[in-house]
Amino acid sequence: MERIQRYISHLQDVLAQLTLADVQHSIDVIMEAYYAEKQIFVIGNGGSASTASHIACDLGKGTSVPGKPRFRVISLTDNVATMTAWSNDVSYEDVFVEQLKNLVHPEDVVIGISASGNSENVIRAMRHAKEIGCQTIGWSGFGGGILATICDVNVIVDSDRYGPVEDVHLILNHVLHAWIHEELTSD
Repeated sequence: MERIQRYISHLQDVLAQLTLADVQHSIDVIMEAYYAEKQIFVIGNGGSASTASHIACDLGKGTSVPGKPRFRVISLTDNVATMTAWSNDVSYEDVFVEQLKNLVHPEDVVIGISASGNSENVIRAMRHAKEIGCQTIGWSGFGGGILATICDVNVIVDSDRYGPVEDVHLILNHVLHAWIHEELTSD
């Protein structure tokens, strides 16, 4: 029981330390993209890849309201053939940037998720997005890493443990989803 309580206590502490203004800022950027009919791309590795897929699902389907436009969102972690082709033929470090080159336009939004904040493939994609004029949002932990130095908006989870960082990123997704759903249904 003690190990379970220790994990839960750490997670509660991490949640209590979130900077809500940063969370709101990321929601604001996503909503601006929605109202401007811009695309939103989400990227990450491992557990963060799952979170990227979950975000795309929740934004694309979970916020659908009859009579309202839908979010134009895609997770670049979901096409295994594309990811493995770029990884094999070029490099895994370029797996997201090469996909962005096919799809992204200036003023679109790119959300990079990296627990460490130092995933090279996420960093390269976010740099490319910035170079062409996209809005960038970074969700990280471990002090933010390189990701926090290059994104327009950052939500940094104050933990150096992958599990709690990934847990909070999923919670942030559900906060985002709930906030947007309430916003779209209250009009």
